[in-house]
Amino acid sequence: MESTAPAAVYVTLNFSPMQEDPGRPSVGAKFERLVEIMARLRAEGGCPWDRQQTFDSIKPYTLEEAYEVLDAIDRRDWRALAEELGDLILQAVFYAQMAAEERRFTIADSLDAINAKLVRRHPHVFGDGTAKTAEQVLARWNEIKEEEKRDRGEEKKGLLESVLRNQSALMEAAHLSKKAASAGFDWPNINGVIEKMREEIAELETAREHDSREKIEEEIGDLLFTAVNAARFLGVDPEQALRRTNAKFRARFAEVENGLAARGRDFRQTTLEEMEELWQQAKAKEGLQSAD
Repeated sequence: MESTAPAAVYVTLNFSPMQEDPGRPSVGAKFERLVEIMARLRAEGGCPWDRQQTFDSIKPYTLEEAYEVLDAIDRRDWRALAEELGDLILQAVFYAQMAAEERRFTIADSLDAINAKLVRRHPHVFGDGTAKTAEQVLARWNEIKEEEKRDRGEEKKGLLESVLRNQSALMEAAHLSKKAASAGFDWPNINGVIEKMREEIAELETAREHDSREKIEEEIGDLLFTAVNAARFLGVDPEQALRRTNAKFRARFAEVENGLAARGRDFRQTTLEEMEELWQQAKAKEGLQSAD
């Protein structure tokens, strides 16, 4: 397919499919087809919406697609996951096409960069390095990352400067606490974190009784940050933990709503006591399903 995009770049990739099937296009050919389609959409005479987009306008869609991937994984919906991964891959191709049009880089450069990085940061696989545990792999990964920065002549920054500010506040807190702990700034054990949580709850109670909304917000933030540290100590991903709780709340609330509907009522026609009764029934139902 020909395109009139000003700097459309077509990339031929040498993928090795897990199972050779001479009757079907290779993975590389399929990826190249996606690159061609994206170039055509952005070309003169292509799609008005796609041609209108910029790096900034696409960012919200990238976040949305990433969260849809997570949702499909949580639901163990493999068909949906395959589709959502395709949507996420499209985001990378979209950005790269816009960059190619501005003659900044191409999708081939992005692929070269990640391929080289994976080989470079896994010397225990592709070289003569040694790493027997996941912890050793991570430590070596971070060492190589710092070596790369020095080789590029980047000035050494503060330890926490590498933590992105434009991610969710929950994940930022997790990364900040992990970085600080790597430097030894940490509680000696989980007991210290639990005690700190009790302290933060007491401070929140005091703020609630005597202080401004701003102070209350500050104390809630401190409590959440400490909870993130507790998750780290216990080996729990706080983002995933909260996502599971959100899903649980959705399911139980839906059971309450359905229970009211079965009684011919809605939320305006019920009491808190009745809703609590239905909530406990939903909770008990979950327990029975788990036992099954």
